[in-house]
Amino acid sequence: MTFMIAIVALAGHIALLLWGTRMVQTGIQRAFGPGLRSFLGRALSNRFKAFLAGLGVTAILQSSTATGLMASGFAAGGLVDLVPALAVMLGANVGTTLIVQVLSFDVAAVSPALILLGVLMFRRAQNPQVHDLGRVFIGIGFMLLALHQLLAVLTEYADTPAFEAVLSAISKTPVLSLILAAILTWAAHSSVAVVLLVMSLSSKGLIDPYQAFALTLGANLGTAINPVVEGNTPGDLSAKRLPLGNLATRVAGIGIVFTALSPIVTWMMAIDTDGARIVANFHTAFNLIVAVAVMPFLGPLANLLVRLLPQKIDATDPGLPRYLDASAKETPVVALQAAAREVLRLVDILGEMLKGTKAALTSNDRRALSALRRMDTILDRLNKAVKQYLTSIDPDELSETDRHRLDEILLFSTGLEHAGDVLDQNVLPHLAKRLRRGIKFSKDGQRELSDLIDRLSTNLRTASALFMSQDERVARMLADEKIVFREAEREGMSDHFKRLRKGDIDTAETSSLHLDLLRDFKQINSHLVAATAYPVLERKGELLQSRTTRHPDLETPSSSPKNPVFRRSREIPSS
Repeated sequence: MTFMIAIVALAGHIALLLWGTRMVQTGIQRAFGPGLRSFLGRALSNRFKAFLAGLGVTAILQSSTATGLMASGFAAGGLVDLVPALAVMLGANVGTTLIVQVLSFDVAAVSPALILLGVLMFRRAQNPQVHDLGRVFIGIGFMLLALHQLLAVLTEYADTPAFEAVLSAISKTPVLSLILAAILTWAAHSSVAVVLLVMSLSSKGLIDPYQAFALTLGANLGTAINPVVEGNTPGDLSAKRLPLGNLATRVAGIGIVFTALSPIVTWMMAIDTDGARIVANFHTAFNLIVAVAVMPFLGPLANLLVRLLPQKIDATDPGLPRYLDASAKETPVVALQAAAREVLRLVDILGEMLKGTKAALTSNDRRALSALRRMDTILDRLNKAVKQYLTSIDPDELSETDRHRLDEILLFSTGLEHAGDVLDQNVLPHLAKRLRRGIKFSKDGQRELSDLIDRLSTNLRTASALFMSQDERVARMLADEKIVFREAEREGMSDHFKRLRKGDIDTAETSSLHLDLLRDFKQINSHLVAATAYPVLERKGELLQSRTTRHPDLETPSSSPKNPVFRRSREIPSS
């Protein structure tokens, strides 16, 4: 019975330690996550900066797993080379040892003050960052409190026969200790918590330094497993290059150190005899030595990983570019034509999205809306591929005309992607709301919306033609289309207020949704005009200076005669 009480108490305090660690990680991620991700992305220019960035980000996040998943995402997306990404992981492995060094000293007395400070900050809900940092202080307080309670329980039950039997069984097989610690770390997603537990056992003399070091090596192995099994693209082995490379360096380092563990114990004991400090020092020294030893060989390791884990190309994947030939970048004029041809695929996909949106005005098929969202993902992937392709062309090889055409391609591709985002983030949620509430548009309303979608499809084809021809007359015709959508929105708003005055609640709800869709269609059309017509008219001197100095996506041309968009009167009727 005494043994069972001890096990429950230990399990509870370990759970508190894990929960405190998680609160620190989530609090930091919520407060600084996007900034840390952006910082990490900017630092991946060479292996040494990447190492320091990985160390710093992990020291703040207290999660080498989180840093590893971010770096894996950059590497899998082709945003960074594999060598600096591997260096990030080496830095992350060192960074996660810093909190262990701090907590190896007796700082449990400050845990109540940290929890109190954290609660006060957590209640400051009006400031989200202070609120999230409150979680961090509460988490650190929980960690210190859990460690203090762990030591108390271990002291109380250390001499019980059952407890001694368990520790004796584990200590007889060092490999079993290593594997057990690896499993615990993988399950807990925290090497910090497991190493702190080992420090607690070692400080009370319940395990000898040899066994403590074996458990610490197991914790280092377990933390390298998590990025391998998480955050990767199914079926694409190339996405696992970074986590597998990190795991390989860990396994190699652990294998070498484990075989020489006896003399290492002697050396470490000569430096410090405190049970907790010796574990923390060994943990830090192991990761530092592995980083120094592996850093010069990151290039060959990256080449080996690329050969062993080639990227899987799925020819049927519509999100993969078809015309972006890497060899064509040596001849910029050919590369620009290839990019322009790829952008026309975005036109086709957006056209299919508009067609599906028109069908969704009357359809009750929820799966059709999900299919449209997947198409927006394809649109985003192709736009990203086009941008990466164009920005990788050597600028010194581009003539003035080439640079101008490159800007046109990027602007049109981005405009199409923005139009797709409006469909995905605004239009589709409105249509999903229609299905949830059982709303049905009137025949007149449905006809008006369908006509506008048809007009958008026509304008999309016009924008595509303008993108290829850069014809001034087509640009004026497309720019004039903004009047059509502005008038449709004005008329829709007037009809909406009339329905409200009549007191017809059902009709009022339908007209409100109708008005939201009109506004979204107008925004989609504005993106098409801003991406194609305005640049052409600007070059021809047909836009006022006030128009060209503002972002076209944030402004709509006024219909007032006192503030015309064009210098000349409109002579081409709307299509």
